[in-house]
Amino acid sequence: MNFTPRQRSARGSGAELRAEILDATKKLLARSGHVDAVSIRQIAKIVGVTPPSIYRHFADKDQLIESVVAQVFEDLNAEMLAASDPNESPMERLRQQGLAYVRFARQHPEQYRLAMTPGETAGAVDQVLTSSAFAHFAATVTECMNLGVITPGDPVPVVLELWTSAHGIASLLIAKPYLPWGDVEAFTDRVMRSICVGRVVIDNVLGADVSADALAQWAAENRRVS
Repeated sequence: MNFTPRQRSARGSGAELRAEILDATKKLLARSGHVDAVSIRQIAKIVGVTPPSIYRHFADKDQLIESVVAQVFEDLNAEMLAASDPNESPMERLRQQGLAYVRFARQHPEQYRLAMTPGETAGAVDQVLTSSAFAHFAATVTECMNLGVITPGDPVPVVLELWTSAHGIASLLIAKPYLPWGDVEAFTDRVMRSICVGRVVIDNVLGADVSADALAQWAAENRRVS
């Protein structure tokens, strides 16, 4: 593949070059499917600059990749917002937000994997996730608490329960697509509904200390008759 050398940037166009580098990296990562297949030299060739030009904007490949992943995940905020129908109840919106989160992860599998890679400190991706996924879940959980649907208190533990569920579904669907999931959207929906309904039942009917046996007995006594 031939690349046209990039024209020398005019003074003050550093932001434009940075954007070009991020865009080229995003496309290369999506095309290659794995971060190991992406190199600074390749990116420099695509953009039409020398590798040192890239290092003036990013300390190393890891920082560049993190910036690309953070940029991709900025779209998660819009997707979760679009999936939340303001005319629906807060509990229904929690389900919709969980579905949107899993759907987004499946649409960006490599970026999602990188976003969830363990790290010693919080980085750019964590900041984006906190301001999108966490913030949406937290706001809706708080609404549920205000209505008494979920026991009022600190919303963080409930948010982490929801996020853990959504993350688990997304991670398995990405890592093990060959398992017999059936309709993936329907599967995700069943799990998210189970989490939401379980929280309501435990908080409002059976209590936080209910045992699995007591829950099963309650379900048997209240089984819907067709």
